[in-house]
Amino acid sequence: MILAHSVLILAAFVAGAQNALAGGGTFITFPALLYAGLDPRAANITSAVALFPGTVTAGIAGRRLVMGTAGLSIRTLVALSLIGGALGACLLLATPMSLLTRLVPYLVLFATGVFAWGSFIHKARDDVEVRLGARATGCVQLMIGIYGGYFAGGIGVLMLAVLSAAGSPVRNAVATKNMLASMMGASSVLIFLFQMRFDWLLVLYVAVAAIFGGLVGVYALRRINETALCIGITLIGLAVTVGLFIRY
Repeated sequence: MILAHSVLILAAFVAGAQNALAGGGTFITFPALLYAGLDPRAANITSAVALFPGTVTAGIAGRRLVMGTAGLSIRTLVALSLIGGALGACLLLATPMSLLTRLVPYLVLFATGVFAWGSFIHKARDDVEVRLGARATGCVQLMIGIYGGYFAGGIGVLMLAVLSAAGSPVRNAVATKNMLASMMGASSVLIFLFQMRFDWLLVLYVAVAAIFGGLVGVYALRRINETALCIGITLIGLAVTVGLFIRY
């Protein structure tokens, strides 16, 4: 039990830092919670609840870089994220996750490809001006919110792909992603708290470690080279994709 909790605390710290930079922290805490003895549904929901404080911390710490995009204000993006997160949480509590988990590797792979295109290929071709408009960005953000409330793994990569394609600079996209992820988490976690019972000591372990990890991630975001950040995010997305294909 001590070993399982030690592994969980380390995983939560790394997940918090990863969420602050590119997302995908769920794919670290989810298997760690399974290792700690939780069933898949409980591990998924416990991960969402425990990582929520760290996501909020990262969102607040990087709030000066948060911005709207593609003709949408940050308030509109926040509203879409709140609504999507609530819908996804209700869907999770009402349906099995088998179909969605089979689709997740393809979703993350697609999102990683879009982000890489927006960060590297598009920037290298100044004559190309293909951007997501306000309506498309809003619709996709709502869908990401629903997915985020259902199974949060990969939402960071998905949002970075959308925000990048909508024209946000990478640092602003990362900070905005953190803020929107915290909004998705707020609505979904509120629903989970009224519908599920938790091992609150386990939640506390993960939450505290993720908060410290998130602060480290935000510190790195302010100082890391932008090209290195883009490369790192792309590599994280590819690693998450490979892990998902292996698992599912």
